[in-house]
Amino acid sequence: MKEQRFFFVPDAATEHELPPDEAAHALRVLRLREGDEIMLMDGFGTFFRAEVESTASKHCTYRILDTQPQQPAWHGHIHLAMGPTKMMDRVEWFAEKATEIGVDELSFLLCKFSDRRQIKTERIEKIVVSAVKQSRKAWMPVVNPLVPFKDFIAQPRKGRCFIAHCYEEIPRRDLFNILNTPEILGTDDDLTILIGPEGDFSIDEVRLAVANGYESITLGSARLRTETAALSAVMMAQLVKRKK
Repeated sequence: MKEQRFFFVPDAATEHELPPDEAAHALRVLRLREGDEIMLMDGFGTFFRAEVESTASKHCTYRILDTQPQQPAWHGHIHLAMGPTKMMDRVEWFAEKATEIGVDELSFLLCKFSDRRQIKTERIEKIVVSAVKQSRKAWMPVVNPLVPFKDFIAQPRKGRCFIAHCYEEIPRRDLFNILNTPEILGTDDDLTILIGPEGDFSIDEVRLAVANGYESITLGSARLRTETAALSAVMMAQLVKRKK
């Protein structure tokens, strides 16, 4: 049985041609021909079974054979916001793995101790698209640009909001215990989890977040790298909120 070939086509239902990047992969790498069957994903919850209609130069057209609406694989909305690391490849690694595990939204925070003060959102979006196809996710995570920490926490958000940090003088609760206790957290509650940059948030940033309704948390006794902590938080959320 042939492996299904998935392509990301945001307007799959109304368009009939693969986007340039997807067409190049279909024609040059996979060498698809007229009559070959492919799968399309729009990133908004629908898969489409389609057939290649024509191939010419840099163009690949298709016709839809079957529309397959998907159901969400987990409860609620999982939003992870982190201070990007100095080495961009570690941020990209996190974005890829978090997408494969399952996340709805990724944000990046400009904090007091941030070493990196710019990111290329377009590059991360391409990595996320690749990870969505690899893991066959029906929904594309939203990738937000880098924003100042104060601006981020000032925005109203649904559900429960958490900030992870290493300051012993500020009381913290274990995130997994909170997530895994139905009396504390509802199944469908949205989650926003903040992870600091290398060097952590400043203590003033933590206090400001708490004053804005964020709950102070720990991810366990180990001291984790930024991208590891962020991925651990996503995994904890998935373990609790995924649909059985």
